[in-house]
Amino acid sequence: MRCVTFGFMVHLLNLLAAVALLVWGTQFVRTGILRVFGENLRHILAVGMATRGQALLAGLGVTSLIQSSTATCLIVTSFLGRSLVTLSAALAVMLGADVGTSLMAVVFSFDLSWLSPLLIFGGVVAFISREKTTAGRLGRVAIGLGLMLLSLQLIVEATKPLTESPTVRTLLAALPSEVALDMLVGAVLTVASYSSLAMVLLTATLAVSGMVPMTVALGLVLGANLGSGLLAVLLTARGPMAERRLAIGNLLFKVVGAIAVIPLLPYVHVWLQHAGGGLHQQVVLFHLGFNVALAVVFIGLTGAAARLLIKLFKEPPRGVHQRPQHLDPSALATPSLAISCAAREALHQADVVETMLRGIVPVLRNNDLVLAEELRKLDDTVDQLYTSIKLYLTQISREALNERESRRWTDVVSFTINMEQIGDIIERVLQDIEDKKVRPNRRLSDAGMAEVCHLHERLLANLRLAMSVFLDGHVRDARKLLEEKARFRDLQYEYAASHIARLQDNTTQSIETSSLHLDLISDLKRINSHICSIAYPILESAGALTATRIRPSVLAPMDSDLQKSE
Repeated sequence: MRCVTFGFMVHLLNLLAAVALLVWGTQFVRTGILRVFGENLRHILAVGMATRGQALLAGLGVTSLIQSSTATCLIVTSFLGRSLVTLSAALAVMLGADVGTSLMAVVFSFDLSWLSPLLIFGGVVAFISREKTTAGRLGRVAIGLGLMLLSLQLIVEATKPLTESPTVRTLLAALPSEVALDMLVGAVLTVASYSSLAMVLLTATLAVSGMVPMTVALGLVLGANLGSGLLAVLLTARGPMAERRLAIGNLLFKVVGAIAVIPLLPYVHVWLQHAGGGLHQQVVLFHLGFNVALAVVFIGLTGAAARLLIKLFKEPPRGVHQRPQHLDPSALATPSLAISCAAREALHQADVVETMLRGIVPVLRNNDLVLAEELRKLDDTVDQLYTSIKLYLTQISREALNERESRRWTDVVSFTINMEQIGDIIERVLQDIEDKKVRPNRRLSDAGMAEVCHLHERLLANLRLAMSVFLDGHVRDARKLLEEKARFRDLQYEYAASHIARLQDNTTQSIETSSLHLDLISDLKRINSHICSIAYPILESAGALTATRIRPSVLAPMDSDLQKSE
């Protein structure tokens, strides 16, 4: 009896190991493809959303490569967060993404056992010999594909002894034939494995081995589709509602489709038997047919669905959130996605800084101590976001980054440092206004107030331009931002001279607030310097910067005099 029990446990362990290998292989392929083509995949999605049909095809193509509709959802969600795409187009992309994963399941349903050792061997050779190159990363993808194929073979071998066990047959026979229960099991396993593709392939293999009846397998496939939608909802749950609507809408499409299909399952089962092919092919064809049907039915309704989602799931009224909104831990395995998450959080940090900056003039004009206190507290938010972004970026594997991603990583770090330092300066400015103007009950001269307001307006415009430069990386805008640094410096000198002239005229208000006025325009210039420094990495990458600002014609006489003195 003990020998039988031990043998059963060994076979069960082999099955679990094979399933784990299937999930691991899927992860290997997904992360490998994203590391090689991450930016290009974003470009395909970004330019392929002009129409709903193009959006569907873009989602299908990208997801066929990365083999994960969830990863595609995260990419498209980042576009929604930047308001680069409409919710209607994003929903069409997700319909195509689900068809893409279904097509890959069909591909894996063919007998590709001969391909597994070839992919693993070639992938290992390429990965070890040229690990940090594109060829090496493609070798990683090949290893993942080979492991997926190998795991399917191992699952078949592991299930054969289990299906012959009288105990297993008794348990399977005792299971209730409830579609809802099958769907629940399929959804839970899909969320746990982070892959609907792996779940569908596993279900097909278990159906072939006789571990599960075909009717149960169809329910598991429906559950895998629901689990895929639920997984996306869970991963975006911490984001703003504008981003969460995509995952919710995609899940609602699947729920409606599953409810409509449940009464038709007996007829679908009969039709699949008449269509021919083995049980494995029947399972994956059902998966493909379900998602194609969803795409056909809902592609024309994405606009109406988007309007309904916006109406039902409104953005709650809120102030500035202190907690990070976009640092998704699940994206850390894919550096290109993780860097995008960090960039979005950096823009959130910049929004908080802009709120602080906008409040300077109202505090100055109205002597509003309550507003000043609220704005100073926001500096803690800026510091917390800086720390969160910094720690998040340190968790990204630098070795897995290509040259472009490595530059972007550095740009995000530099941007957040500048925003944190700007927040500190604004906090000191607000404290100075309280100590030198509000509490002593003094006021700036009309001319001095106009000068500060002018600098403040230019500063806000430069901050918005800097955020655009950070987001898009346009060299033209970066050059314009750097030119603004010189203009701002000239204005500071001009206004300082004007203030000195008013002091010479014995203007009482200028004399009382002289220290505050000069410190204020100096601090605004320092803030502007931090803002304009965001342009340097973009201009340096484009080769638009010189090594020094001093003219060579001036350096030559200086070097000559230095040599003579020596």
